[in-house]
Amino acid sequence: MAKYKIAWMPGDGVGQDVMDAARKVLDRVELDAEYIPCDIGWKFWAKEGNPLPDRTVQILKIVDCALFGAITSKPKEEAEKELLSDLKGKDLVYYSPIVALRQMFDLYTNLRPCKSYPGNPLNYRDDIDIVVFRENTEGLYSGVEFYPTPVDLKNCLLKNHKKMEKFRNVPDNELAISLRIFSKKGCRRIILKAFEYAKRMGRNKVTVVEKPNVIRETSGMMVREARQIKKDYPEIELEEVNVDAMCMWLIKNPQKYSVLVTSNMFGDIVSDLCSQLVGGLGFAAAGNMGDKFAVFEPTHGSAPKYAGQYKVNPIAMLLAVRLMLEWLGEEEKTVRLGRAIAEVIEEGKVRTYDLGGNASTLDMANAIAEKI
Repeated sequence: MAKYKIAWMPGDGVGQDVMDAARKVLDRVELDAEYIPCDIGWKFWAKEGNPLPDRTVQILKIVDCALFGAITSKPKEEAEKELLSDLKGKDLVYYSPIVALRQMFDLYTNLRPCKSYPGNPLNYRDDIDIVVFRENTEGLYSGVEFYPTPVDLKNCLLKNHKKMEKFRNVPDNELAISLRIFSKKGCRRIILKAFEYAKRMGRNKVTVVEKPNVIRETSGMMVREARQIKKDYPEIELEEVNVDAMCMWLIKNPQKYSVLVTSNMFGDIVSDLCSQLVGGLGFAAAGNMGDKFAVFEPTHGSAPKYAGQYKVNPIAMLLAVRLMLEWLGEEEKTVRLGRAIAEVIEEGKVRTYDLGGNASTLDMANAIAEKI
């Protein structure tokens, strides 16, 4: 019996391409694992009206973790057109299955390392090493939204908040509301993860990225909890930066930042910015982690125009594999893979199109596998 059970979820578009690259590396490091295929993504929405079938959820409940390729998401109108004929008219709503997984399994930590590797021609600077901790289950991505706005909700808001007055005469079918919901528990646990990581890795600063001067209650809660938790980590500096200023400072002085912690939507934005500083989404991996389960993924999209061409850069996927190995406690394999990725990038002999070369996805994966 294999030591680990890993859900294998290629998803859509280039998901299969980069997962094939991942398998080459995993076989090379000789991870003792059973890889269990799982259905997820756009084609299952079109065929079944569900991008995250129940059979997949049941598998995810019995595995150690999951590796995920890519997802295609389309606007509501386009999504409805692609449903098979027998599903049309059933009032089905497309949702992102990866967002659903985060909430279903309480994967509250989204970990996004953004490191500039020597030899990468796409680096903004060569001395960037930022890790973003993004709260993954609350905030504006909670999915608590209303359109048209229910009369009872509108009346409640009018009664309890004077700033709603300007919307009093807006017709209900012209008013959309999305709620930014924070809990103290949600704030505390993501901030604790950031401070614990900084302590473990010998990093001396955590920067909380919010907007409490304007979004007073939710961002205010995040900042207050950060200040409270900092008291238990006297050796680590706490810095507070507004999200708009953070984007500016990351362009000006990215080398001054180490560990960032923030809420769901701000984390989505800031982590993509950080990724671009170190080469773009071809170098951006993420771990969606809870206390007992995790899903690892590259953060690029499904790039359907490249599907099956084995053209895209697999490094983001291989960095996601590295995160998975680290989470599983496979330290020696983590180090070997990380070193191999760095060596291939620095040598520059094998490069995919985004790096100015003509190597395929699998060429890059094979080059890295040979270094392990």
